[in-house]
Amino acid sequence: MSRLGPSLLRLAVGTVFVAHGLMKLLPVPGGGVPETAALFESLAFQAPYAVALSLGWVEAAGGVALVLGAYTGWTAFALLLTTVVTSWKLHLPNGLFLNWALDPGAGHGYEFDLLLIGALLSLMVTGGGSLSVDGARQRAAELEAAGLARLRR
Repeated sequence: MSRLGPSLLRLAVGTVFVAHGLMKLLPVPGGGVPETAALFESLAFQAPYAVALSLGWVEAAGGVALVLGAYTGWTAFALLLTTVVTSWKLHLPNGLFLNWALDPGAGHGYEFDLLLIGALLSLMVTGGGSLSVDGARQRAAELEAAGLARLRR
């Protein structure tokens, strides 16, 4: 049962990243590459359009990989890097808390990013859990190793 925890965490975090990545890539209200690029340009990112496009793809593809539990450690590391950089540039100046009142001119703090960073670090340490591609590959390798060990006897 303890191996189920990372699987549940991975599914939740992966779903959040898929949603955020698609919002950056698709022409939805408040989203899309041009709007995301404009935000990054206001934060003095170099090549904001390329950054927006890259970030959208890393978040969407990384989210899918997390949901599947494929290369969980590496995927969580890539998503951790993007989260740390965007949090540092976008949310850190606003303090810890989200702008729940949606006060004009006040941005959101980094509390949600801090939660994602903790979850991603946890997944890097624990792996994908029992219900994952990584878990299936590990079980197959263990079975193969056990079969080879029996053949050598």
